[in-house]
Amino acid sequence: MTNPRQLAFIALRDVHKGAYADVALDRVLQKVSLADNDRRLLTELVYGSVRRQRTLDTLIDQLAKKKSHQQPQDLRTILHLGFYQLRYQERIPASAAVNTTVQLAKENGFSGLTGFVNGLLRQYLRKAGVEEGRGTEEKDSLLLPHSPLPHFDPLQLPENPVERLGILHSFPDWIIQVWLEQLGLAETEQLCEWMNQSPTIDLRINPLRTSIEEVEAALQSVGILVRRIPDLPQALRLIGSAGAIQKLPGFKEGWWTVQDGSAQLVSHLLDPQPGEVVIDVCAAPGGKTTHIAELMADKGKIWACDRTPSRLRKLQENSQRLNLQSIQIYTGDSRHFNEFQNTADRVLLDAPCSGLGTMHRHADARWRQTPESVRELSVLQKELITHTSTFVKPGGVLVYATCTLHPAENEEVISTFLAESPNWQIESPSGFESPASAYITPQGCFKVWPHRQDMDGFFMVRLRKTNNSE
Repeated sequence: MTNPRQLAFIALRDVHKGAYADVALDRVLQKVSLADNDRRLLTELVYGSVRRQRTLDTLIDQLAKKKSHQQPQDLRTILHLGFYQLRYQERIPASAAVNTTVQLAKENGFSGLTGFVNGLLRQYLRKAGVEEGRGTEEKDSLLLPHSPLPHFDPLQLPENPVERLGILHSFPDWIIQVWLEQLGLAETEQLCEWMNQSPTIDLRINPLRTSIEEVEAALQSVGILVRRIPDLPQALRLIGSAGAIQKLPGFKEGWWTVQDGSAQLVSHLLDPQPGEVVIDVCAAPGGKTTHIAELMADKGKIWACDRTPSRLRKLQENSQRLNLQSIQIYTGDSRHFNEFQNTADRVLLDAPCSGLGTMHRHADARWRQTPESVRELSVLQKELITHTSTFVKPGGVLVYATCTLHPAENEEVISTFLAESPNWQIESPSGFESPASAYITPQGCFKVWPHRQDMDGFFMVRLRKTNNSE
């Protein structure tokens, strides 16, 4: 089977049964051999339909007699695929989107409802001002996501700004509310738009094996365009499609690893030095651990701790490929370690979080997290920072980082910790130089807003343990 739409339907059916979108997609891709353009279409349809789920459900609610949640689940999935193509895929002609969706219904147990599917999608097109028999150029100009003609948009939006943004950009209301409180309306909308883009791929060059110029030249020699990222001495961003990452020049040789620019800032903020003892307390899958080793010239000792053995195996594979010797694996929950007290020059706590800064990479994250899960995570984060701060020697440094944009997991965790820990203080950037300094907040923390800096959303803070600590 090589029909990308049928394969997308199979993957989405798994997602709606609880599978992670990337896992469901990989499962389908491993069973088939697809041309590159079909592979791209399949990926776009799966991730796009998951991302835009709330908008697509609202369209069904507004155009059909039965609400989306009352439709048979598989039929709802088929309608998602049809509406996603009509609304967000300007390169797919309207007729092709409608006909292939009707065919999907026919082939997946809904032969008796093909008229309903056809009618619903054509109703959308009529409301969008696309007349039968007109060329696709007319449709494209009307149905681009940022159409200059919003009065042609069949989607009816409420006045309430939270609900309006939530439906238009397909986010739960609670996430919109969290961002509105921090950013206001205009920037929240910009952030929503950014989060619905397909993610870019950044590389981090391994300076112990190569130079950024050498990697640039190697990639350009095989037709891969790259650009450097401001403030990040080891970062290259791939422009356009690069195909299978493992086949790119320098992968096997350990010249580089994949790591978003924001995540690279974290290890620079830690600023580890050769010969030090560093503990990465939530290390797997090891992007920041291996970066720490590179910044230390692979001299010293890094304890890479994590409670998930399978993810630690990935860390081990990465460090071997990058030819790093200074990393020691330590399995277990860092909240229960007592053997590291006062042993580390520096500790990195890249805490488990809701991931609200990386939702463009994880299509289903916006539907999996809830206000309750954020509350549970903030409890875990406070426990982790309270215990792992004891690993730091007097005078040492702890960096707390998350890839979320929720104050309950960021500023509130730090203010609670500092209120309970008189021997700790935020270290202002005047005391050290770091690429992260460009992202400082008035409180002395560091924050990357994706729509401003065009990188994953991140929060980080550098804390210093005073010498009079016990």
